[in-house]
Amino acid sequence: MKKSTTAAGVLALAAGLALTACGGPKPAAGAGNGQQDVTKRAAVKVAEGSTAKGGDIHVLMSSDFQTLDPGNSNYVQTANVGQLYYRTLTMAKETSGKPPTIVPDLATDLGKASADGLTWTYTLRQGLKYEDGTPITAQDIKYGVERTYARDVFTQAPQELDSALTDDGYKGPYQGGDFKAIDTPDEHTVVFHLKQPFAEFPALVSRSNTAPVPQAKDAKLDYTNHPVSSGPYKIASYDRGRSLKLVRNPNWDAATDPNRPALPDTFTFTLSTAQATISQQLLSNADPTALTLDTQGALQPSDIAKLSAADISKRTAAGLLGCTDVLNFNTATITDPDVRKAFALALDRNAILLQYGGERFGNIPQSYINDAQKGYVEQHTALDPKGQPKLDEAKKLLQGKNYPKSLVYGYAEASSKYKGVGTVLQQNLKALGVDVQLRPIPTANYYTVLAGDQMPDIARSGWCGGADSASVRFTVDPNIGPSLDGKTYGFSNIPRYYDAKLSGELYQLRGQNGSAEELGRKWATAMDQIMQQYPLVPTVRNYTYSVVGSKVRNAQVGYFFGSIDLSAVGVGQ
Repeated sequence: MKKSTTAAGVLALAAGLALTACGGPKPAAGAGNGQQDVTKRAAVKVAEGSTAKGGDIHVLMSSDFQTLDPGNSNYVQTANVGQLYYRTLTMAKETSGKPPTIVPDLATDLGKASADGLTWTYTLRQGLKYEDGTPITAQDIKYGVERTYARDVFTQAPQELDSALTDDGYKGPYQGGDFKAIDTPDEHTVVFHLKQPFAEFPALVSRSNTAPVPQAKDAKLDYTNHPVSSGPYKIASYDRGRSLKLVRNPNWDAATDPNRPALPDTFTFTLSTAQATISQQLLSNADPTALTLDTQGALQPSDIAKLSAADISKRTAAGLLGCTDVLNFNTATITDPDVRKAFALALDRNAILLQYGGERFGNIPQSYINDAQKGYVEQHTALDPKGQPKLDEAKKLLQGKNYPKSLVYGYAEASSKYKGVGTVLQQNLKALGVDVQLRPIPTANYYTVLAGDQMPDIARSGWCGGADSASVRFTVDPNIGPSLDGKTYGFSNIPRYYDAKLSGELYQLRGQNGSAEELGRKWATAMDQIMQQYPLVPTVRNYTYSVVGSKVRNAQVGYFFGSIDLSAVGVGQ
């Protein structure tokens, strides 16, 4: 899933130490000389174990959500706040520092597969209701999935579930026609029909596709203004770009929901506060109930040393993320794989890591996938593992080549670090005779721009693992895979990478059967081959710190969310 650019995001967020519940971090690994392995650090939680109900959590953010519509969301920030107001058939339950666990949510269990693995059946819990008291039905689940096929309307709809279902030709409910991939024999039963067996299917239905949507309330793109709540909170008010208020949903029944403690009475979001201001407010404890979903807790480079202060240390949650940041090369404008490789080799990835705060905040990875994922096989690139540029090799690759001498790097304007990455790009590629222009993109529209005609030549993105952070497939397929019909690049494939042979292999892999480990090895092997064409460059595997107010309880950095897990937090009385 894309890290949101204000937290990290889409794909979108940028971004452990063994301590007691209320303790702060030990001196950070990576603060001294020599690169440290952040994957070895344990998670740090703040004031865990609280069950007190009541109070308001104040969420400070530098920009609005890309969308609040579960049917148009491929962003971790929306998934984080979304778990408060919508539910799905299954749920990715966070545990800081580890990949989430898939658990039943609206469904009674993780689903029942047929003997041939081609159908999965889910039964809804009894007593489920929307915010207005009307029952949640199987037909609403089906309709929620159907909406995500209207790709002319919902340009950022999650696609992993859709790619597994049989009805590739379906165009969504607004163009009519029966959706044959899902049956609803009664109001409590949902049956999915698959092209091929899919061992990790319970993770697929944890995505926001399966959030129920009552057809009568569907306002298409305007549904983002007030999605109908099926969770413990509902939207009381939403002023786009300024504020969002969530209050308790009186028709949510805790007996039907073992996953959400729903401790605060309200969540108040401020959506236009500068990151530097957010950081100062949190560090000074100006609002004891405040936290942020912004990348790396909105910390500024000048703030990092302050994390060691006793008062701040005990209020700092931290954890390794499933998120990896990359630089995408637009393969439609940088067409030659050797040229892309040369640009990749010229990058000083250590200097890029410094824009994130240095070794304290991450490692330099060699791949989008990592060795914690099921079926991982070693990945190979010519990139220096320590992040050093290889200018001589880059220049040799460009000899005799016709390559662009001017490129545009697009970045989300809310975060100074992403502009800083652009400055590094300018310096590195200037040595190859390439001028890099920096183009700020409004953060709320960032991934929409990357998906459209205005995609720049180079753009940063991040991915936190999609439906299952522990699965190789759920990283490779969305980010570099082909379209649903296999004929072009996929909708969230930011580099627009498509190779008839290798993309064709990914398309065929979608239909293969086997265990997650077996299939993971195949997806990882394919990714290794694709990376020889350098459609993207991995830059940072994120470790995040996030300071919270002194009255915030149960604060943990979500491995998938890349920020504080809103479903767990409470307010100290």
